[in-house]
Amino acid sequence: MWMKTVFWGLLLFMLVATTMAVEYGARSHNSGPWSWCDPATGYKVSTLTGCRAMVKLQCVGSQVPEAVLRDCCQQLADINNEWCRCGDLSSMLRSVYQELGAREGKEVLPGCLKEVMKLTAASVPEVCKVPIPNPSGDRAGVCYWAAYPDV
Repeated sequence: MWMKTVFWGLLLFMLVATTMAVEYGARSHNSGPWSWCDPATGYKVSTLTGCRAMVKLQCVGSQVPEAVLRDCCQQLADINNEWCRCGDLSSMLRSVYQELGAREGKEVLPGCLKEVMKLTAASVPEVCKVPIPNPSGDRAGVCYWAAYPDV
């Protein structure tokens, strides 16, 4: 009896997975809702200057002024396509790294390691309570790229 249940469960899972793959174009790297965030298609990436300041302050353990937090959260919320919010944060973070000459495992600012800055930036949507898509379901409010070493 349980074998039939497992069989039907796996069959249902495969049906759903196949449908989702077709819907979001699993074979295409640049398809799905996030493809609207590609600058090559005319999307203008937000500079998130308030978030830039907030991430730097948080990373070194400084108190973040209420005005800086408010600016960051408003700038993030102003990105109408929620699929683009994490991408814009990632772009902001890369520009901060470039500005500061950051190298892996090194301090990007006195008292702030690159990995800590990345995790700080990835958690901005949670801090601001700004919704982001969460297909994995296990990191609500934290940008998915926090788990990858190349960001």
